[in-house]
Amino acid sequence: MQNPFIVARQTDSDGVERIDLRDGGYLIWIPRFLSVDETGPLFRTLHATLSWEQSIIKIYGREMPIPRLNAWYGDAGRDYRYSGTRFRALPWTPELQSIRESVNQRLSLSFNSVLANLYRDGSDAMGWHSDNEPELGEMPAIASLSMGGGRRFLLRPRKESSAEHQMEFQLDDGSLLLMAGTVQTHWRHSVPRTRKPAAARINLTFRLII
Repeated sequence: MQNPFIVARQTDSDGVERIDLRDGGYLIWIPRFLSVDETGPLFRTLHATLSWEQSIIKIYGREMPIPRLNAWYGDAGRDYRYSGTRFRALPWTPELQSIRESVNQRLSLSFNSVLANLYRDGSDAMGWHSDNEPELGEMPAIASLSMGGGRRFLLRPRKESSAEHQMEFQLDDGSLLLMAGTVQTHWRHSVPRTRKPAAARINLTFRLII
């Protein structure tokens, strides 16, 4: 059954798919943005050198640690506030800077910051949310690059909970997913827990802080 929230889907000769959504949002799905030869060394370097921490966030007035590790990097002064926690931007590492340049060039965008997430195993996850903080502007573009173990990524309209309206991507090693237009206004997304064996995964979500 066709998802009524999808207006059009087009795939080019390289396997890159554009998905246009109702209300002005769109996705660009690149299953193989980086090769295995590229992701292996990058994963090991990022895993060993980024300043990983387990941040404390506030949800419904309660403080709790997020179920994953994270690190925030960006241009000077590009700090970010999420669920009551302020992330101060660390200077770009050579590897993150190189990846940013590749992502910016491929998507014709100008990201100035990145939130790195480390999912250590299947018990690490990300709950349903939208990236709609004021620092991101009215129609933020979020580019999600994955390295390491693959995980399910779900999207659903904010006002719908039915599974038939949900979209799912398998974010495997080297894949890149762009969410743009009004996606963060009308949709929510998550990375659910899994009981299946899951290798460690690094996810880089590039953003433009305005």
